[in-house]
Amino acid sequence: MDRQLQHAMLPQATHDELARQNFVQTLKMHIFRNLSPQNKVIYEKLAKPKFEQEHQRSPENRYEIREVMQHQPQYLWMGLLKRISQEMLWDAVNTSVDRQLPDLIERAKNKGNELGILTLDPNLPIPIHQKAVDIHCMPGGYHSEFTADDVAAGATYDRGSYVYGVGWLGPLNDDMGLSIVKNYLLPEYPDFQARKILDMGCSIGNSTLPYVDAYPDAEVHAIDVAAPMLRYAHARAESLGKRVHFSQQNAEHTNFPDESFDLVVSHILLHEIPPPVVRKVMQESYRLLAPGGMMLHLEARLYHHMDAYTQFVFDWETANNNEPFWSAVRDLDLVALAIEAGFAADKTFEKFVPNGAWKAQNSNSNSQGTWFVVAATK
Repeated sequence: MDRQLQHAMLPQATHDELARQNFVQTLKMHIFRNLSPQNKVIYEKLAKPKFEQEHQRSPENRYEIREVMQHQPQYLWMGLLKRISQEMLWDAVNTSVDRQLPDLIERAKNKGNELGILTLDPNLPIPIHQKAVDIHCMPGGYHSEFTADDVAAGATYDRGSYVYGVGWLGPLNDDMGLSIVKNYLLPEYPDFQARKILDMGCSIGNSTLPYVDAYPDAEVHAIDVAAPMLRYAHARAESLGKRVHFSQQNAEHTNFPDESFDLVVSHILLHEIPPPVVRKVMQESYRLLAPGGMMLHLEARLYHHMDAYTQFVFDWETANNNEPFWSAVRDLDLVALAIEAGFAADKTFEKFVPNGAWKAQNSNSNSQGTWFVVAATK
C-alpha cells in the first residue's frame, strides 16, 4: 500500500508505526467507498421525504439538507467515525515524527543553501485565522514550533498528506503542481517562458517542485507563513536536487517588487484563508505579475459547480474537520474577485484541469478527475 517516495527528509516508520498508518488508510478508504455513499440513500429514502411532508417542497440548499440529516443516526455515526479517523491519522504519523525529530532537525540544518536559499522572518506575525484552529485537525496547525529549528509540522504534513489521501497525490504528493504543468501550461502555452515563478502558501513545497522541472531556467520562489513548514520544505527540495528559494512571507502583502514574476500560483491555499484575505491575495497576485504574466490559483470545485446535496457533502469539512473557511470560499465568485483586483474580464476565467498527471508518467493510467483553477493573464 505504501509507495511514497523515500526521500532523505521523509520520516521513516517502524513496522508497528507503518501498520497503524496503513490501518488509518484502510479505515478512510472504507468510510469513503462504503459508508459515505449510504448517506445519499438515507437522504433520498428517509430524510428528504420527511422534509417534503413537513414543508410541501424539497430541500433547497445545503443548510436545509444538513438540518434534516442531523436527525439520521447513521449519518451522525459516519461523521463521528470520519472525525476520529482524522485524529487517528495525525496520532499515527506524529508518533513516528516525534521519535525521529532530533535527527530530522539535524538533517535539515545540514542541507544548508546549496541550491536554493531559505529566508525566515521571526518577526512575521502569524495571522489570527491560522492560530485560531488546528487546520485539518493537525495538532498545532502548520505554524506551531515546539523546539529550536523545528521541522515537525513539515514532516507531519508530508507523511500525513500521503496517508490521508491514500497516495492519490502521487509518490511525491505533487499532483496539483504536476497536473497544472503537464495537463495545462505545457500543452496550452507551449511557448510560455517564465523567468520568475512564485508559489503562494507553499507548505512543504510539494506542489512547487514540478515548476522547477518544467521551467529549468526560471528562478522559483515559494512563500508561507509557517517556519517549520519552510525549514522542512527547503531541506526536502535540497535533498531532491531542486532549486527553490523559500521565504517566510504572508501572501497578502509580500516584500517582492511590483511586476516581479511571470507566473504566480497557489495550490489549495484559498480555502485556508477567510474571504477578505482571498481578495487581498488576488490583489497581491496582480501587483506581482509582470505584463503578460499568468496567475493560477488551484482549488477544489466551488459550490456553483455542485448540486445542493453535493454541497452538503463538502460542507461537512467546515462543520467537522477544522476547515472554517472551506464553505465560505466555495461560495465566492473567484473570477469576479480577480477582475476586481485588476485583471481584465476577457483574460480571467475558470478552468478544469485533468488531475492524475503523476499516474500518466508512471503508468498507462488515465486521469479520473479534475482540479479547478481560477486563471488570469495580466
